[in-house]
Amino acid sequence: MRLGINLGYWGAGMDADNLAVAQEADRLGYDVCWAAEAYGSDAATVLTWVAAHTERIDVASGIFQIPARAPAMTAMTAATLDSLSGGRFRLGLGVSGPQVSEGWYGVKFDKPLARTREYVEIIRRAMSRERLSYEGQHWTLPLPGGPGKPIKLTVHPEREEIPLYIAAIGPKNLEQTGEIANGVLLVFFSPEHAEETTLQYLRAGREAAGRTMDGFDVCPTVPMAVGDDIDTLADLFRPYTALYVGGMGSRKQNFYNKLAQRMGYEKEAAEIQEKYLAGDKEGAAAAVPRELIDSTTLIGPVDRIADRMRAYADAGVTTLSLAPAGFSREERLTSLRAGIEALERAGLAS
Repeated sequence: MRLGINLGYWGAGMDADNLAVAQEADRLGYDVCWAAEAYGSDAATVLTWVAAHTERIDVASGIFQIPARAPAMTAMTAATLDSLSGGRFRLGLGVSGPQVSEGWYGVKFDKPLARTREYVEIIRRAMSRERLSYEGQHWTLPLPGGPGKPIKLTVHPEREEIPLYIAAIGPKNLEQTGEIANGVLLVFFSPEHAEETTLQYLRAGREAAGRTMDGFDVCPTVPMAVGDDIDTLADLFRPYTALYVGGMGSRKQNFYNKLAQRMGYEKEAAEIQEKYLAGDKEGAAAAVPRELIDSTTLIGPVDRIADRMRAYADAGVTTLSLAPAGFSREERLTSLRAGIEALERAGLAS
């Protein structure tokens, strides 16, 4: 199992620390560095900056938002980043959510599966450097009846195929991701619930495409905090868990809330959402079960984290991306080093 580092969003006042974290991960031998975007920093600019200041670690979008860019523009960005980084770019995509898609980008959040499939097909066609034409439900290239003509990408990516990942949570999205992508980006992934919440759907998608899980990258991002007081460490992630389970999306369309329900927390997920949407964020955080936090994070001393890493590997995870807790640079760097130590103690280091 390989290790990654997830920097999250840029622009939160820790930008210099983020770069130091990426550089230390590069030095320690981490495999990949992910950067996110929502409605603040964009991931492409951050990844360009990180790639320019690192040597070996892959840089990856976790994620580029599909409503934010035309698919051909995403292909251009991916090809450019791969060329500038010397073949170190991975393309992670996701549909975002209805609030951001419609409120920030003005793009209707409808038929996300069909839109994602077309988006991926156009990107791959563009990056193959064939003349781009496409007829779909959401995109038609060139536009009919106008001056447009099929043209091809002028940039030569470093590699023939740039690894493509999709952020997926729901069963249908997971199945499609297994079918059309090279890897999946996961959050709130629990090894104990891996099969029924995630892997069975990915496997079905792979089988539909005539493939196995071999070579498919299962990549969850897992919050991490190192220390002896496990209860205190778990409390660090209560607001984070409450935000996603309670406040992401709308009352009727919250993918993370549904995931918690599929993990057996139906009553708790409903209570968290009810309190969060009523403005009681502290009450929502207090309602998060300790067991949910423990099963979806890496917390405790290094030996305990090593045991949990084995559980992730046994569940089929191939890249474990860490999101170290802490507000200081040294706290985050300490977690990075502990991650490598735990991987070695678990016997999972390559």
